[in-house]
Amino acid sequence: MRVSAKSDYALRALIEITQRWVSNDPSVVSAEELSRAQGIPHGFLQGILADLRRAGVLSSQRGQSGGWKLAVDPNEVSVADVMRAVDGPIVSISGVRPESVAYNERAVVLQRVWIAARASLRDVLEHTTLTDLAKGKLPAGVERRSRDEDAWQARVPGS
Repeated sequence: MRVSAKSDYALRALIEITQRWVSNDPSVVSAEELSRAQGIPHGFLQGILADLRRAGVLSSQRGQSGGWKLAVDPNEVSVADVMRAVDGPIVSISGVRPESVAYNERAVVLQRVWIAARASLRDVLEHTTLTDLAKGKLPAGVERRSRDEDAWQARVPGS
């Protein structure tokens, strides 16, 4: 799985915004402030914030004291929701969802591999919320996976 810069930046910006929500700070956050805080290119961030607004995750306020704030409870927004909002489906094969891929009889087993991989990703990405990220506390199953030493080991072809 490759995580795009767009998804990574979206989640980093949302952590900044959600931390305010968690601490009951009602103020909006400017794109400039988000850009500086997370080292995200401002122009790229503007497009990401617009995608998140269209998805109903953020709302914007115009004017001198304008900026961005959550439009929904961050306990209800998962990492998967954010990734889908900015990048589309979590798993696709050449732009096609795994359940729609057509293979010949010798390769059809691959479809089940892609479906299983998607289920595994969902197990982590759909159970981790913006609030979890903002508080730095992952769900138990995700935390357990992240503490597995083998998970930290890079794999190279042939190993």
